[in-house]
Amino acid sequence: MEISAKTLHKFVVCINNEDYRASLELHKIYREIPDEDVAADGDIRVIDESGEDYIYPASYFAHINVSEDVEQSLLRAS
Repeated sequence: MEISAKTLHKFVVCINNEDYRASLELHKIYREIPDEDVAADGDIRVIDESGEDYIYPASYFAHINVSEDVEQSLLRAS
């Protein structure tokens, strides 16, 4: 099965940064890093404000669909 580039890049928006105010900006779009083990525990791995990927509660984010133009812009920024 061939996986498209679109499938590899998922984006989420931060809807709660209560315990991570220094690491996550509320309402900001973050790139999700696929991690099945982390997801099984109800968490999500994202590239945060440090520029590194870290694990956070999945409930702090909402998945979003972006157009190809927005996706390319977000990928260039990260």
